[in-house]
Amino acid sequence: MQFSRLRLSGFKSFVDSTEIDISSGLTGVVGPNGCGKSNLVEALRWVMGETSAKRMRGGEMDDIIFNGTSARSSRNLAEVSLLVENPDLKAPSGFNDSKELHVTRRIERTKGSNYKVNGKDIRSRDVQLLFADAGTGARSAGIVSQGRIGALINAKPSERRIVIEEAANIRGLHTRRHEAELRLKGAETNLERLEDILTSLQSQLKGLKQQAKQAIRYRTVSDQIRQAESILLFSRWQSILTEKEAAEKTELHASAAVNEATELAARASTKRANIAEKLPALRTQDAEAASVVQTITIALNELDGERSRIDQARAEAATRLAQINDDIVREDALEKESEVAVSNLIAEQASIEKSLAEEEGAQQQAASRLTEINHDADLLEKKVAQITEIVALNEASRASLGRQIELAEAKKERLFVQINDVKSQRRQLDENTGSAEHVGRLESALEKISQAVNESTAKLSVIENDKAECGGLVDEAYRVVQEVSSKLTRLEAERESLSAMLSANIDMDQTPIVDLIEVNEGYEKALSTALGDDLTAPIKTGDSITGKRFWTDNTSKHKGSKLPEGVKALANQVKVPEMLKDRLNQIGIAYDAATAMRLQKELVQGQCLTTVDGGLWRWDGYVTEPGIVSSAQIRIQQQNRVKEIERNTEILTAEQKNASDGLIKLRERLEELDAQEKNERTNYKNAYEELDAARQRLSVAVQEQSDWNNSVSRLDETINQLTMEGQEAEKQKATAEKEMESLGDIENLRAENATNREKLSLQRAKLVDARAAYDEIVRLSRDRARRLEAISIEHKTWLERSEQAKIRIEKLENRRGFEQSEIDRLEKRPQEIVAQRNDLMDRGQIAEASRREVADLLAASEVELNDADKISRQADRDLAERREERIRTEAALEQVSHSLETIKDRIEERLECLPEQILEKAGIENSEELPDLATTEARLERLTRERERIGPVNLRAEIEMEELEKQLTTMEKERDDLTGAISRLRRAISSLNKEGRDRLLQAFDTVNNHFKELFVRLFGGGTAHLTLVEADDPLDAGVEIMTSPPGKKLQSMSLLSGGEQALTALALVFAAFLTNPSPICVLDEVDAPLDDTNVDRFCSLLTDICQTTQTRFLIITHHRLTMARMDRLYGVTMAEQGISQLVSVNLEGAEELREVV
Repeated sequence: MQFSRLRLSGFKSFVDSTEIDISSGLTGVVGPNGCGKSNLVEALRWVMGETSAKRMRGGEMDDIIFNGTSARSSRNLAEVSLLVENPDLKAPSGFNDSKELHVTRRIERTKGSNYKVNGKDIRSRDVQLLFADAGTGARSAGIVSQGRIGALINAKPSERRIVIEEAANIRGLHTRRHEAELRLKGAETNLERLEDILTSLQSQLKGLKQQAKQAIRYRTVSDQIRQAESILLFSRWQSILTEKEAAEKTELHASAAVNEATELAARASTKRANIAEKLPALRTQDAEAASVVQTITIALNELDGERSRIDQARAEAATRLAQINDDIVREDALEKESEVAVSNLIAEQASIEKSLAEEEGAQQQAASRLTEINHDADLLEKKVAQITEIVALNEASRASLGRQIELAEAKKERLFVQINDVKSQRRQLDENTGSAEHVGRLESALEKISQAVNESTAKLSVIENDKAECGGLVDEAYRVVQEVSSKLTRLEAERESLSAMLSANIDMDQTPIVDLIEVNEGYEKALSTALGDDLTAPIKTGDSITGKRFWTDNTSKHKGSKLPEGVKALANQVKVPEMLKDRLNQIGIAYDAATAMRLQKELVQGQCLTTVDGGLWRWDGYVTEPGIVSSAQIRIQQQNRVKEIERNTEILTAEQKNASDGLIKLRERLEELDAQEKNERTNYKNAYEELDAARQRLSVAVQEQSDWNNSVSRLDETINQLTMEGQEAEKQKATAEKEMESLGDIENLRAENATNREKLSLQRAKLVDARAAYDEIVRLSRDRARRLEAISIEHKTWLERSEQAKIRIEKLENRRGFEQSEIDRLEKRPQEIVAQRNDLMDRGQIAEASRREVADLLAASEVELNDADKISRQADRDLAERREERIRTEAALEQVSHSLETIKDRIEERLECLPEQILEKAGIENSEELPDLATTEARLERLTRERERIGPVNLRAEIEMEELEKQLTTMEKERDDLTGAISRLRRAISSLNKEGRDRLLQAFDTVNNHFKELFVRLFGGGTAHLTLVEADDPLDAGVEIMTSPPGKKLQSMSLLSGGEQALTALALVFAAFLTNPSPICVLDEVDAPLDDTNVDRFCSLLTDICQTTQTRFLIITHHRLTMARMDRLYGVTMAEQGISQLVSVNLEGAEELREVV
């Protein structure tokens, strides 16, 4: 597989569709910093499946979409396509239906990205596997981005192992091993959970066996209870049937009384309706009459206002007329001024045109003379320049040859002295040689100090982790304390507010009885509705109460009647003073409104029913619907809330104390860790300073040894070079002396040149005078021409002013006539207003008399309607009383019917049969005498207690026991399966580790061999090798790079210069690449730290790799030598800010074209 073409659209700064050809050979990309070159590399990585937005230099993946500039709007999608050649059909299965693969990745803003291959949607993992099988990918070793070389130089040995892993292509093994380890951990966790579940289920099975025995006993007792309930329910059903017959008779009498009262109320209502029918017409007549009077009054007021407005309008019209007269006078003066100015301009124009005609001949004569003088001066100047050049060249040659002879002589003397000095330095170096043993001792000391620094670093890391964990606990504890404190503050504020509200509504000396009551939650509405404002009265003790409402201890000796059956007293839900107990015992709590209405007829005098939602049903028929909120209810709720706040405050105070104590302990622990960290950092600083000093000593010693070797070589080369330079200086001196003799005499040329210079000076003076005369004539002509243009413009302007003045005068005359006519109209209007006002006054008197007559008739009809209304209301009240009586009888009947339905429903629910079938289903003969109710209830209560003593019973215990036994069998099989899976996963992990070690060691040897060869090639000599350090297991070991550039000893890469480190890192990168070549190699400015010589070696290496591996290179560079070695070159420009564009040139094709030409 080979990459052929990359196309991108809307990707980062490449907003327009851009295509780059990746043919065989070297493809270069150049351009200034920040123009978007690296975006091409990121586009290639993105289409190959990169999933990290951070690696794409973004915060999220949507950042790769073009975000717009000041001139261009943003895009909502980006797309990158890669054309891959697949001539041998070696792609993974599913992709071999074509010899070309179009891989496309498209992303829409906020919608994510999707992949397509030849137009078909595929998964991200499929794309990653496609490129991984080809030996490349988004994070392949063949894509060397900016900073990769620097990162490799500064990397730790363990981090450099990644290069060998990529060369061995075992990153996939690591992924599979990690997945296997996760599955193993999950399987072990599932096995532990399964063992716990099995233990729990076995315990449950024992319990279910015991529950099955209890269920059998429970069913026996339940059958006996069912028979007793059947007898009891049948007896109650018979009793309620008798009550229903009596209630139906009472309801018939009440309905007859309602019919009679309804007839009387209808007659009274008909009479009232007849009277009311006449009133709307009278009221309409009264309103119409009042409307006429009001209309006339408004018209009179408007006429009075119009008179004052007319006076004001007349004054304003007179002012405008005077202003118009002034404007007409001003425009007449402006017209006359324009006529005078036009005549003056015409005279001036004629005078200037005459002067221009006279100057035309003088200008031509001056121009002719200037041309003639200028020509003569040019001829003399050229002649002088020729002679001067000849003289200057001769003199320069003589001076130059003289200096060469002097310099050659001085150079010989200087070289002689330098040779003697260099030989003296050479003898001194032979006496002072470097010591290799001293360097060895320093390296041993450095290793010991490094070990101490690593130990200190490990301790510091442990302390920092403990400190971070403790800091998190401190923050969490502080947050808890703050939350509890905030809750306490809010509760205290709420309590104070409620206390203030409760205190503000009462007299400080008279506490209402409601403050002495404790109500169970949910019953506030029931209590407040039942007692109402009675709750706000205080308790009288002696003479302490001065008000007219209070409670005394004068309770009745008669305790009252019992509440209806099944109704509980409100006193059970409330703690009250003694004087309220009897009152609350006569107040029952109904389940709901329907129940209360049904039981209302059973209440005796003084009793009432209430519900938890605030409804009230009193014995005398009075009803209060739920939903009414009373002040007593609000006060009870507020009191309950205050008590609840006090309880919560006690709990939160305890929580606050515990949290504060924990926070103090955590802070003390954090302070201890701070002290330990400070102490350990001091130790680390001392050790690191000692390490730095040892490194400096070693570096100085190594440098001294290297300097000695370099100095010896340099001095030998200097002696040879100085000797050769001395011989060359002798040759230069002899050559200069011969050339000096060949030069001729130049005195005659100098004399002739002086004469020509004098003539040229005179001619230039004449030229200056002639040019000044000509310039003066031209200037005067231009001034007159400009004045003629100005006169033309002024003439046109004055004519336009005159025309505008005439137009304005005409308009002002029209306005003056209009204003005069308006004044005449306003002077006539007051007389018309007086006539209209008199007419309106007469009409108003007639309308007022009509309105009074209609009002008298309306009052008499309303009195008659009130009398009829009183009679009708009395009839309605009588009808209401009869209906209320009928409603009570109907309610009683409904209550009995409801009781009958209730007992019937209960029979159907409990016994699942009709009332007539109870005895038959219970196995009791109709002729058999039933036991009395008391005996049956006592037996039922005894059986119920016996069933309750049995306790909770699981009636499905036998079924659940069988299901649990089956579940246990299944889970035991699953446990065996998990055990086998864990064993297989462990064997698989061991196999992956073994395969990884073998492949890593094999790749290490291959990479090491390539590295040795490439190092020698890039450095032009020397030696280097890789070694595994830090661990015995190759999978955990680090890679150390040992190098010996030409003329230097073997040492670690970290001790090399910056350029040497970069060249060494490049050798390692290409060594790994050659071990596992990929179809494409991308290099992003990797040649930046290299000089020209090393760049040339680097480019030669790329060419050889390209030819041997068929890899296609995409190289981003700023170096001219690298650009020159490319086969094709693309330039990235940013002519428009924020928009990248691509231009290209095929250097290989251009070279062939030049050879043909």
